[in-house]
Amino acid sequence: MTHGSLTDFTHPRHAAAPDADPDRTPRRVALIGSTGSIGTQGLDVIARSPERFRAVALAGGTNTALLAEQAVRFGVEAVGSAAATPEQLRTALADAAARLDRPDPRPHVFTGPEAATEIAAWSGADTVLNGITGSIGLRPTLAALAAGHRLALANKESLIVGGALVKAAAAPGQLVPVDSEHSALAQALRGGTAEEVRRLVLTASGGPFRGCSPARLREVTPAEALAHPTWDMGRVVTTNSASLVNKALEVVEAHLLFDVPLERIDVVVHPQSVVHSMVEFTDGSTLAQASPPDMRLPIALGLGWPERVPDAAPGCDWTQAATWTFEPLDEEAFPAVALAKEAAGASATHMAVFNAANEEAVDAFHDGAIRFDRILGTVRAVLGEYRPEDVLAAAGQDPDDLTVEAVLAAEDWARRAARARW
Repeated sequence: MTHGSLTDFTHPRHAAAPDADPDRTPRRVALIGSTGSIGTQGLDVIARSPERFRAVALAGGTNTALLAEQAVRFGVEAVGSAAATPEQLRTALADAAARLDRPDPRPHVFTGPEAATEIAAWSGADTVLNGITGSIGLRPTLAALAAGHRLALANKESLIVGGALVKAAAAPGQLVPVDSEHSALAQALRGGTAEEVRRLVLTASGGPFRGCSPARLREVTPAEALAHPTWDMGRVVTTNSASLVNKALEVVEAHLLFDVPLERIDVVVHPQSVVHSMVEFTDGSTLAQASPPDMRLPIALGLGWPERVPDAAPGCDWTQAATWTFEPLDEEAFPAVALAKEAAGASATHMAVFNAANEEAVDAFHDGAIRFDRILGTVRAVLGEYRPEDVLAAAGQDPDDLTVEAVLAAEDWARRAARARW
């Protein structure tokens, strides 16, 4: 880890003792993706700790009825939806208030493609939880950082495709990871100085196809890919976990968050998903963070950092016998991690191409257009065709100047290149 890293979690920085003042002002939280898995669990964390957090703004997806119900229940000041018109959203809010026997709310309403970005920049918030999936989270991430908000980031794709853009926008300590693996690393890094860190070790459950041969992976069905043994997630993230693309993205995310070179970030398969990641130090010591698989813990820590939130989630039950196992990653059957490391080192926009091609291939797999093993095959082929000096120049972008427009141009090219393969 080097001086000036995006977020330096190592000792002694950020190791302040918890503030025991009972009269503290609750952090005012805006949730991006409030109707999804991370968002709903984030609201649960907030509801359980009203003395620490208050939800003040929400941006949701296509489930307008749930978004309106959340807005009424939490009495938020602003609500945004890309899927509804202003009239539809206000009607949904009134209907939800009637169902819940609450006064008809009058929050600020944002709709259209920029709704999530406007909520992320909402001046009434001081903390933003970005929990949407995909690179559409990039603009909200940048908006939250530009507004000076603390950003609890579950939307890994915005950091991965934005790279240097996000790093340049984030002040030290402004960005806190919410992925369970990166939250674990941030906690373990408190155990030493930056100079004492030898390597980061991310754990992976192995997904539903752990131990499967490449031949078996050619035959798996969408239903099998969605049967994750540990986590309950959306379609894209669950499929990415089955292919280990999710772990590949997390390796790049760890590299960007902690400024540890990619060659010093490893992956180990841990099927029990109790040890969420580890930090190995130069003296041979390894610190691991362990807890039952429950996303409320890293969400609570992301919202409350550097303080822990009491009883955010159940701890390990040490009265019961348990066995934790660790296995090396089968890179022949699951080449995603190696492919992502190669892409991340190629150019500032190669990971945008990686991510976009993968998203298209995941959709094609679930639509029955390609086999499961062709998801990574498509990503590899599209990366092989990508020439940033040609693609970005054709889109009117300077290949040497990373901008949001350059990232979007690379993604647009990658999506078209991927779809052309089936």
